[in-house]
Amino acid sequence: MEMTPKEYQEYVKKMSPDSPLWKDVAMAFLIGGLICVVGQLVQNGWAGLGLNKEDAGSATACTMVFLSALLTGLNLYNKLARFGGAGTLVPITGFANAVVSPAIDFKSENWLNGVGAKMFTVAGPVIVYGVSASVIYGIILVLLQSF
Repeated sequence: MEMTPKEYQEYVKKMSPDSPLWKDVAMAFLIGGLICVVGQLVQNGWAGLGLNKEDAGSATACTMVFLSALLTGLNLYNKLARFGGAGTLVPITGFANAVVSPAIDFKSENWLNGVGAKMFTVAGPVIVYGVSASVIYGIILVLLQSF
């Protein structure tokens, strides 16, 4: 069957189901908000154990990464993402999920070529960009402060 690109786009549009935009937005808001509430509760718990605000924030970040990785490993984060959509992309939990998911998918290849190499396929560029940008910004800051 020969189709022009325009005919193909019309065919795809006809065959694709309509997206429930407002439902998706509401679910993303709800699930993203709930993840943030859990994070705040974890931080309050660490503060209640005697950590100062900065240390409680660091402990909270570690805890949220651990919980996200654990839920990803148990295939629960994926189910939550199907339900909550973009709300599960809350930076720290979404990032942990992006690192753990490929590692789980490629664990059958072996530890070095599978888990070790593939776990940074999604998160690797983000890490490289973040580190590179922070070095460049640091150099600019040092140069500006020296004048």
